[in-house]
Amino acid sequence: MEFTFTLNYQLSGEDGNQDELVERLGAAGCDDALIGIGAPGRMALEFTRDASSAFEALISALTDVKQAIPSAKLIEAGPDLVGLTDIADVVGVTRQNMRKLAVNNCSTFPVPVHAGSLSLWHLVDVLHWMRRKAAYNIAPGALEVAEAAKQINLAKGAKQIEPATADLMQALFV
Repeated sequence: MEFTFTLNYQLSGEDGNQDELVERLGAAGCDDALIGIGAPGRMALEFTRDASSAFEALISALTDVKQAIPSAKLIEAGPDLVGLTDIADVVGVTRQNMRKLAVNNCSTFPVPVHAGSLSLWHLVDVLHWMRRKAAYNIAPGALEVAEAAKQINLAKGAKQIEPATADLMQALFV
């Protein structure tokens, strides 16, 4: 099955030659990715990768990028953290429709990861809710990719937590 996802990276100062980066990525097996190098020191790759699972697709892409550019640091795997507009695009509704669903179902709609002028949710949480509550037909591949991206981002974040803090957080959030 084909899975589409994005990997965003921070590049080191040594990785400034864009043409060389593209060549190295192609040689490492990333020929199934669109490569964007717009902002200095940043790189985004949109993959459409064939694999038996979304997790396998993401892990193989992460491995290929690490082989090609060992100094690149993963910023985020996506789609994961999204606003209402992003969710609406995935589901095929208007942003206004998505906002109406969130507001009218505030007691059951997933809690945002960040609440503010721009609220953010884990996409997989909202897709599961929409499939259950609002009876939307969500493509299985979209759910699987969003779940895999969320798990990779959570694992990346957990790696940065000090052991004492992790123990305290475990006690508070269980």
